[in-house]
Amino acid sequence: MIIPAEKELRAVLARFAQARIEHDVRPTGRTSRDLEDSMYTLCVMTGARTAEQALRSADALLDQYRASRMGISQQDETLAA
Repeated sequence: MIIPAEKELRAVLARFAQARIEHDVRPTGRTSRDLEDSMYTLCVMTGARTAEQALRSADALLDQYRASRMGISQQDETLAA
């Protein structure tokens, strides 16, 4: 699996969240398609087969990105001291 860039992953998560909200508030054919499309994209990006797996994988990737940034900033602080 190709690991998605953090910015792209966050954009797809935001698109999924917006589609979910719109569909829950006022379900239409368009909101259903938007929700399905964003969920499909998220599944492809994370290599998951279900929505639940995709969201768990996305959370794990975001944790990895955060840990990576923290590791880099800690190294930078050590070098600066």
